[in-house]
Amino acid sequence: MLSCLLTGGLYLALRLFSLEPVPLQRAQHIVQPRGTAARIAHRGGGHDAPENTLAAIRQAAENGATGVELDLEFTADGIPILMHDDTVERTTDGSGSLRDFTFEEIRKLNPAAKHRLWRDFRGEKVPTLKEAVMECMRYNLIIYFDVKGHANQAVDALKLLYLEYPRLYNSSIVCSFIPEIVYKMRQSDRNVVTALTHRPWSLSHFGDGKPRFDCFWKHYGYMMMDIILDWSLHNFLWYLCGVSAFLMQKNYISQEYVRQWSSRGVQVVGWTVNTFTEKMYYENVLETSYITDSLVEDCDPHY
Repeated sequence: MLSCLLTGGLYLALRLFSLEPVPLQRAQHIVQPRGTAARIAHRGGGHDAPENTLAAIRQAAENGATGVELDLEFTADGIPILMHDDTVERTTDGSGSLRDFTFEEIRKLNPAAKHRLWRDFRGEKVPTLKEAVMECMRYNLIIYFDVKGHANQAVDALKLLYLEYPRLYNSSIVCSFIPEIVYKMRQSDRNVVTALTHRPWSLSHFGDGKPRFDCFWKHYGYMMMDIILDWSLHNFLWYLCGVSAFLMQKNYISQEYVRQWSSRGVQVVGWTVNTFTEKMYYENVLETSYITDSLVEDCDPHY
């Protein structure tokens, strides 16, 4: 009886609190705007230009990208900017936590300082979210807003952006590894197309496969959490959040995987697809959109 009550309660909660996705046709128009697999430049195309910069957006457009994936973060004074990490060391000539920098201080950093082609991109600045959106609209690019955290702050910033630029409803997706962010975005504005992003074992391992924790118990505790998260995302969190797409790490995507999500009305987008052979497989066999670090040559993934 207890099992029946628990199962029934969970089912009722799911039905009561789940969010309806946007119409399938509109989601398909964004994920595959030309009716074929779209090529999305990861962080604007971090191999071809300094990631998350206006130069990267322009370079992606020039290289034939259908759209760009951009990372949303915030400065200490609450300005929405483009940056992937919560520190500035990897991509700029500065050091320290991003949240310790005001926007004025961030603008003094060079986001091209450590890029392999830094000589070709002198004078770049860390852009605001609005600057990046305006640049994308100028080149008619689809935008994948990858929200790194700060759920309430991010939802508020994006909601204002959609109100200011209504064309974003038909040319952008809000995505995140964090289901809370996606759920709150849909609660705030039911017309926004959203996606969940996932990489199995992301809680216990870095992108290159190295364990995050040295402690035995902590490592295996997080591996158990990874299993629960993976099961939850594939079985009910996608439905609860009302997502239109599922952004999955490329190593776990197959024709059967694409078919399973398609039967639910959800589009699959693979990341990070960085070789010519992989791209041909996605375009001609899977017929699925993908995110790539480079639109012009093979390269290693950017973590």
